Formats: sequence, structure tokens, C-alpha cells
Amino acid sequence: MAQSSNSTSLLNTNALSTLQTPRVAIVYTEWNEPIINELVHGCEKVAKEFHTHIVHKTIVPGAFEIPFACKQIWEHYHTKENAPEAIIAFGTVIRGGTPHFDYVCKAVTEGITQLNLTLPIPVIFGVLTLENEAQAWERLGGIHGHKGEEAAIAALKMIQNSRNLKHTTN
Repeated sequence: MAQSSNSTSLLNTNALSTLQTPRVAIVYTEWNEPIINELVHGCEKVAKEFHTHIVHKTIVPGAFEIPFACKQIWEHYHTKENAPEAIIAFGTVIRGGTPHFDYVCKAVTEGITQLNLTLPIPVIFGVLTLENEAQAWERLGGIHGHKGEEAAIAALKMIQNSRNLKHTTN
């Protein structure tokens, strides 16, 4: 597993200093509510720091439903002036005693991958796939950083990349 010290460049936000009023949507699950709440809280903290407009927040029953909700959000907003420039997806899947964990993790990963290949905006993968709950807290301010904050930074960097490409003349 990656330690935050191995990905310090992700946390470098210098390139975001000129980013003005980015727009994001957040999709999150009902399962594992205390963990999800902390992911969303970390994301909102970074969003506030960078004057990000959260155009929509929606809650879905579980991780399996995340890709559909992301697609629905894009379809609803894409023609509107306040359309999100990125969608951040949060979920937590903790391994149990059945193969259900493997099926859900594979489905949500493939679903978000497909969205990233078809939508014109990025969908940030903020789904924690864990062996146990203790691993979640290691990723919410523990030795592995704060994945909610990191997901927000990733979204903002992708928005900045998209805006830079729109202004590139080649």
C-alpha cells in the first residue's frame, strides 16, 4: 500500500493557485457512514480552501450504484452553465466472509473507469477497498494521509489540466 510520503507531489497544490471557481459534484454511499462522512468532510475542506463550488451532492445506497449516479449527474447538468468539471465518488467496501467484496469492488472500479473513458469530465475514484475498518482510519488522517482531501486535490488538478488544454494553441 502506498504511504503518503510516497506521493507528496499529489499534495503539492502550487499549480492550483490560479484556479478560479472550479465546479465539482460529489457522489457518496450510505454504507459505512462514519468513514464516508470523514471522506466527504476532507473533500469539502479542500474545496472550501480553493473556493470550489460544489454544484451537487448525492447519496446512493452502496458502491455498486456510484457509476450510475455519476452518469445521471452528468446527464442532468451537462447543458447547464454550472455543470460540474469533475465528479468525486466516495465509497467504502470492507471485505467480509463472502466473495461479494470482490464483485462490488470490480464493478465500481470498472464502472468509474468506463465513465472516465466516455464522459468529457473526470470521475475521481475515492472508493476505499479495505480488509477492515482500521485500514479506513489509516487513510483518513493516519499514516496513509487523508483520501478525501487527496480526492479533492486530484479533482482540482484534473480541472486545471482540462482548462489548460482548452487554452492551448498547437
